[in-house]
Amino acid sequence: MKNYNQKFIYFICIVSALGGLLFGYDWVVIGGAKIFYEQFFFITDDPNMQGLAMSIALAGCLLGALTTGTLADGYGRKPLLIIAAFIFLISAYGTGAYDDFIVFLIARFIGGIAIGIASGLSPMYIAEISPAEIRGKLVSLNQLAIVVGILAAQIVNWALAGDNQQWNVEMGWRWMFWAEAFPALIFLVLAIIIPESPRWLAMNGKVEKARGIFSRIGGEAYAEQELKSIADMPVQKEEGGLSVLFSKPYRLVLMIGIIVAVFQQWCGTNVIFNYAQEIFQGAGYDVDNTFINIVVTGIANLIFTFVAIYTVDRLGRRALMLIGAGGLAAIYLMLGACYYFQVSGIFMVVLVVLAIACYAMSLGPVTWVLLSEIFPGKVRGIAVATSTFALWMGSFTLTYSFPFLNQGLGTYGTFWIYTAICALGFVYFYRVLPETKGKSLEELENKLVKK
Repeated sequence: MKNYNQKFIYFICIVSALGGLLFGYDWVVIGGAKIFYEQFFFITDDPNMQGLAMSIALAGCLLGALTTGTLADGYGRKPLLIIAAFIFLISAYGTGAYDDFIVFLIARFIGGIAIGIASGLSPMYIAEISPAEIRGKLVSLNQLAIVVGILAAQIVNWALAGDNQQWNVEMGWRWMFWAEAFPALIFLVLAIIIPESPRWLAMNGKVEKARGIFSRIGGEAYAEQELKSIADMPVQKEEGGLSVLFSKPYRLVLMIGIIVAVFQQWCGTNVIFNYAQEIFQGAGYDVDNTFINIVVTGIANLIFTFVAIYTVDRLGRRALMLIGAGGLAAIYLMLGACYYFQVSGIFMVVLVVLAIACYAMSLGPVTWVLLSEIFPGKVRGIAVATSTFALWMGSFTLTYSFPFLNQGLGTYGTFWIYTAICALGFVYFYRVLPETKGKSLEELENKLVKK
C-alpha cells in the first residue's frame, strides 16, 4: 500500500474484525453443542423447542441491529464496539452457567444482541477508515475473522465432544460456549484503544480529530483529500434518520442493500453450519465422522475466504455476487438430487464443501463489503443497521424454518427451494446490482442517491 501506515491500518481493522470473529464463533458453536444440550434439557423430541434454541440468538440479532444504527450515528462507532465486546463476554459465561432452559435461552438472546451490533458495525467501521483502492480487501478481513471464528467453534466442538457421553451432556456443551469468553475479553480491552471513525468525527463537526486520524492513516495530503471529499457532499447537511433513509432519493440504494442482505441468508448456505449434524447424518455419517466433516467444511470456508480477499478488489463485487448465486444454484440442484436418490458417502461431502467454498469466496464476504460501501455517510449507520436487521430477519426465518421444511419436504425438497432462490438472486444481481470497486464512499453516494 503506497504511502499508507500499514501497521496502524491493519491494527485497527483487525481489532474491529474481532467483532466478526466472535460473531462467527457465537453463531456456529451451537451447531456442535445442540446434540448434547438437547439431551440435557430433554428437548430431543420437541422440534419447536429445538428451533427456538437454535434461533433465539437470531431474535437478539434483530434487536441489536435495530438499535445500533441510531446509536452509532448519534454517539459514534467505537462506543458500540465496546458495548458489543462486553455483551459477548457476559453471554459466553451465562449460556453455559445455568441448568435452566429459560436462562439458557435468555443468555443466547443476549449474545444475539452482540452479534447484531458487531455484524453491521465492524465492517462499517473498517470501510470508513479504509482507503478506497484497498477497501474491499480490508472489509473482507471482517469476513475472514468470521470464518476463523466459525472454524474455531468447529474445532472446539470437535475437541470437546469426546467419548464420555455423560460428560458431554453434563459439561461438554457448557465449555463449548465458555471458550468464547477468552477472545471476548481481548476484544473488550483492544476496542478501548482504537480510534473513533474519522468519517463519523468529520460529519459531526470534529474535523481536527478526524484530520489527526486520517493523517496517521495516509499523511497530511491524504487527510486533506478525504476531508474535502466529505465537506463537498451536500447531502451531509441533512439530518440523518429513518425519515431520510426511507425518502425517495434513497429508495433504490436501500432496496439494493436489503435484498443483498436477505439473499446472503436465504441462499441457504448457513443451514449447513447450523444443522450440519442432520445434513451429514442424512448423508450416511455417524456422529464422530460428522464432527470431522464439519471441521473440513470450516477449513474450506477459511481457504476460500482468502480467495475472496484476493479477488474482491480485482474482479469486483458484482462479478463475485453473480458467481456465488449462479454457483450455489447449480450445486444445490445436484445436492437435492443426491438426497432424492439417496446417494451417500464422500460425494455428498464434496458437494457440501463446494457449496461452502462458493459461498466463502463470494456471497459471504462481498455482502458485508457492499453494505459497508453503498450507503450515504449521514445515514450510513441507520442504513447499515436496517439492512443488517433485514439480514438477521432472513437468518431467523431460514434457521427456524429448516427443521419444518426438512421434515415436510425432505432434505432434497429443501435444497431445491434454495436452488430457486439462488437462481432468482442471480437474475436480480445481473439486472440491478452496480459495481463499487475502486470508488470512494463519496463517489458511490453521488452515483446511487437520486437527488
